[in-house]
Amino acid sequence: MSKLGRLIGGAALAGTALVLAVLPARAQAPAEFYRDKQVKFVVSSSVGGGFDTVTRLIARHVQKHMAGRPSFVVQNMPGAGGVRAGNFLATVAPRDGTTIALFQNTVPFEPLYGNRQALFDATKLAWLGSPSQEFAVFAIWHTVPVDRIEDARTHELVIGAPGSSSSPAFFGRVFQAVFDIRIKIIAGYPGAAEVLLGTERRENDGNSSAYWSSLKAIRPEWIAEKKLKFLLQYGAYPHPELKGVPYALDLIADGAKRELMAVAQAPLALGRPIAAPPDVPADRVAALRAALADTFRDPDYLAECAALRLECDEPVAAPAITERLAQAYGASPDVVRALRQIYQAGETK
Repeated sequence: MSKLGRLIGGAALAGTALVLAVLPARAQAPAEFYRDKQVKFVVSSSVGGGFDTVTRLIARHVQKHMAGRPSFVVQNMPGAGGVRAGNFLATVAPRDGTTIALFQNTVPFEPLYGNRQALFDATKLAWLGSPSQEFAVFAIWHTVPVDRIEDARTHELVIGAPGSSSSPAFFGRVFQAVFDIRIKIIAGYPGAAEVLLGTERRENDGNSSAYWSSLKAIRPEWIAEKKLKFLLQYGAYPHPELKGVPYALDLIADGAKRELMAVAQAPLALGRPIAAPPDVPADRVAALRAALADTFRDPDYLAECAALRLECDEPVAAPAITERLAQAYGASPDVVRALRQIYQAGETK
């Protein structure tokens, strides 16, 4: 071989070695990549609430279903109604599959609502699944002199909320718009647990977006002792356990307001969605999705769900989350405009 040939051959081998050296992690199979690693499981709420309870439950069971058996460590990241955690996942977290996050279901819709704090594109996050659909109730303390949603047209309700973009604040303004009721929103609570504590202390009258599953898990005695009144319920359909509680869509006769409510409540069908950052290798996304799907069918997990009074019988698969987001982001301009006006009304308060 000529000297030139040897030089070319040597350069080719060196180049191959360099490529193999800089890309070893992405070439690893998921089981090999995750072995002996730690997956950070962010939850966009404070300690003690329903989101925290669900996240820690999943973290306890998902490890045995995950390729490579990595450990899952929960990190609470409350702030801005979940937007802080969304921004972290999209712009700061490593894009290698070692960080995932569970969100309030309004978080993926924040960019649609025109939230300027939301620095992420929800359609580009790698959605992994959800442990359940959610159903919400407008819950107020039993001593508040309001028995029907119509009563709030003459009696102002003071609603507690974690932030101006959080579910209670947003839905409080939605209900103002569709039912013409009087609501004052007190934002700034660290999370849902603190809102409930504020209700008990009579700092606020209640929560316009209390998840039924969370109430059953963290305040079952309030339900049994009738400490709360439920003015209405909303979600994909009326919950069978909430017989006698009016379903929001059934109370709205005006067509435009009914459509607005239908789009506004769409996030509940996502439940408590879990995502990985953009650009995570596809095989690791697939491994995370499979592990969560197996967890949601795990008898031990389901038994603990039942013991904690959580609703875990209607998990949502990743493709369904992606499809529902696409539908929402494809809503009519009039609906999007109205929702943005309702949402952004809170930014000036």
